[in-house]
Amino acid sequence: MLGKIRERAESLKEQVVEWRHSFHKCPEVSWEEVETTKKIAGILGDMGFENIRTGVGGGESGLIADLNADKAGRCIALRADIDALPIKEQADVDYRSENEGRMHACGHDSHISMLLGAARVLSEMKDDIPGKVRFIFQPAEESPSKSGAKTMVQEGILEGVDAIYGFHIWSPVESGKVAYTRGPIMASADSFFVDIQGKGGHGAMPHLAVDPTIAACQTVMALNTIVSREIDPLGTVVVSIGEIKAGNAFNIIPDTVSLSGTVRTFDPGLRKYVPERIEEIVKDTCSAFRCKADFKYNFHLPSTINNADFAEMARGTVANFVGEENIYEIDPTMGGEDFSFYLNEIPGAFMFLGTGDHEKKTDYPHHHPMFKVDDDVLSTGVASLSGVAYTFLKG
Repeated sequence: MLGKIRERAESLKEQVVEWRHSFHKCPEVSWEEVETTKKIAGILGDMGFENIRTGVGGGESGLIADLNADKAGRCIALRADIDALPIKEQADVDYRSENEGRMHACGHDSHISMLLGAARVLSEMKDDIPGKVRFIFQPAEESPSKSGAKTMVQEGILEGVDAIYGFHIWSPVESGKVAYTRGPIMASADSFFVDIQGKGGHGAMPHLAVDPTIAACQTVMALNTIVSREIDPLGTVVVSIGEIKAGNAFNIIPDTVSLSGTVRTFDPGLRKYVPERIEEIVKDTCSAFRCKADFKYNFHLPSTINNADFAEMARGTVANFVGEENIYEIDPTMGGEDFSFYLNEIPGAFMFLGTGDHEKKTDYPHHHPMFKVDDDVLSTGVASLSGVAYTFLKG
């Protein structure tokens, strides 16, 4: 059966590429994917899907469709995220974004198209599939403060689902190769914000002011000691400051300074501990410089942790399509992904499908305005999604 899946996926290559280019032209950002959702629903309708449910979180974005909904046996979900980014495209391609300031700069157009391809492959062989498949086209992966995956889970999208599987196009991996883990693959992703209150004054008379800039600088340096001096060297944590706002004139000491940053880890215990230490360091350091600090911490995305047994099953299946030499285990990345909310509920796995090819200029980083995808790998994604679903349901 896997041979049949491979052949059918390959035969759909041009169609899947055409779908991707079409979605790439009309990118929509998180929670605005209305036309994208309509287009997906139309394509699924043409395939014969009748039980299509659209709209997530009270809006019109996102949809799910079930195959063999009334059939006995287990159910597996396959997921694609569908949102774009607020980035102005610079890539010179004939299917360039027509929505100014919007771009599929992370490969989600590929995810949509590969999942549509899998929907076609599996729907054509539905009588041979020993179970049910749920196709999830999820909005707002790029919105950690209001995650599409979290919202879908809260709305019961996983009811009756036994496992879930997903792919991400990945430019750091060589084109056509597949990378995976049997545990954590992506980190938790949280944010924090600090407002430091001092007393402004003239730069020529600092003794009459209470300088929040000095307090902010000392705070930033002190926060680096959390990783270097308070975490086991074998543990993994990132604490990064991404934004500092202080004043608007070269000779004026400002009243306030604002900081913001991110924390990443794979360890739930450290995820709880680090915010407590950040708050203590922020407030005590600022107090030492006669400033006051307000601190806010937001827990966004948990760590994406693959189920070891499912990941190994998926690895064996995907190897049939790419060859054993082209699938390998990697170290996890500190990037975040809201697929984690699904894996918190049910077993499953998330893998990376390589698109990096320097000659084709498809090795730009994700979220880069020149980001491009190697269309030649899409049929591999179609076959892998379809094959893993079949293998899991077959048991």
